[in-house]
Amino acid sequence: MAQVLEFRLPDLGEGLTEAEVVRWLVEVGDVVAIDQPVVEVETAKAMVEVPCPYAGVVTARFGEEGAELPVGAPLLTVAVGEQDAAETGGDTEGSGNVLVGYGTGAPPARRRRVRPAPMTQGSRPGTSGAAAPSAPAAPAANGTARTTGAPATPVARAAVVAERPADGPVPVISPLVRRLARENGVDLRQLSGSGPEGLILRADVEDVLRAGAAGGRTADAATAPAPATGPAQGSGTRVPLKGVRGAVADKLSRSRREIPDATCWVDADATELMRARTAMNAAGGQKISLLALLARICTAALARYPELNSRVDLEAKEIVRLDAVHLGFAAQTERGLVVPVVRDAHTRDAESLTAEFARLTEVARAGGLTPAELTGGTFTLNNYGVFGVDGSTPIINHPEAAMLGVGRIVPKPWVHEGELAVRQVVQLSLTFDHRVCDGGTAGGFLRYVADCVEQPTVLLRTL
Repeated sequence: MAQVLEFRLPDLGEGLTEAEVVRWLVEVGDVVAIDQPVVEVETAKAMVEVPCPYAGVVTARFGEEGAELPVGAPLLTVAVGEQDAAETGGDTEGSGNVLVGYGTGAPPARRRRVRPAPMTQGSRPGTSGAAAPSAPAAPAANGTARTTGAPATPVARAAVVAERPADGPVPVISPLVRRLARENGVDLRQLSGSGPEGLILRADVEDVLRAGAAGGRTADAATAPAPATGPAQGSGTRVPLKGVRGAVADKLSRSRREIPDATCWVDADATELMRARTAMNAAGGQKISLLALLARICTAALARYPELNSRVDLEAKEIVRLDAVHLGFAAQTERGLVVPVVRDAHTRDAESLTAEFARLTEVARAGGLTPAELTGGTFTLNNYGVFGVDGSTPIINHPEAAMLGVGRIVPKPWVHEGELAVRQVVQLSLTFDHRVCDGGTAGGFLRYVADCVEQPTVLLRTL
């Protein structure tokens, strides 16, 4: 006898709590193999093909293309035979193979044995997951009804609907939802979530905030002046703040909110660095990029000033100085700004850094970076000079402790060896977390970087 197994959206990487369904790769009724990709989703960090841990027939799909699903929400159900069920163990442990950077062996959301609810008239299993009837409406905090995002297939209706005890766990997966509620004084224990099995979503908290704001405006409506006639206020194009743009907004806002940053900058004569690069590339072999030379200088500077290769552990109230340098670099793509990470940059020479920068940039522009390639950075190098600007005040890439910004290299008047000359000048900016070090350390780091830019001969011997 066939057994219907439910596959839920797995945890796709560090800090990711939701994903958008971009394209389904299977239809209801299709036969799938173990670890076959079944859906393409877009997280805040990358496009991902999600593999299914079961072999069998797809009986239902959850979520239309374009819908956002939280981690742990049902993706699809698969009818497997007795032999297949025995091989998979009848649970969501999966095959354990690593696919598209993730695999199906991650621990699943806890499943509970439930008693299926009676089917409503006209519903029948396996008809169409995408067009299944909607789930029953759940009351929102403001008293209005909200329909759940998951279709009301027999598997979805079998979810437990129980009274949540006052001292029980609050069904919230996303830390962003918890933070939004905490900052606005919303008691999550008083909410009825609209997600699968009562999961509280960001929209539930925002409904409460909107209802509170509307209530506050009602009292003043009678005495408020009539709006001026003219063009409608707030008209224009609305762009959803989600995906990469939403992730950037969340991270930069958190950086500004949590990190007491300071910025120092210095102009440097990059003439000798440019000459050294020209000489290295004229010798044959792989061409060395300017970004690779700057990265090599950064890793040398971090070896002398390890305070800037660290992060702050707020819970433990400790500064954690990191042994390895995983160097992030800003890359502009059609999907927005992303920061790929070069692992163990401190162990690489200029040629290796050049090759890795080129590889990650190409993958980033194709939208194929995995969360593993976008997380775990310890220091970021931002070459905004490619945009034709001289300077900036970088925002630290949370939870890192510093970022070095590099402006364009342009000919400028410069006093060289006691005489006025035209030299290749660059502005270097360092934004640092003032909790991990004082200005003396930050200034020493930046001065060392500038000295290497101006006199690279000693450093280049180690490349």
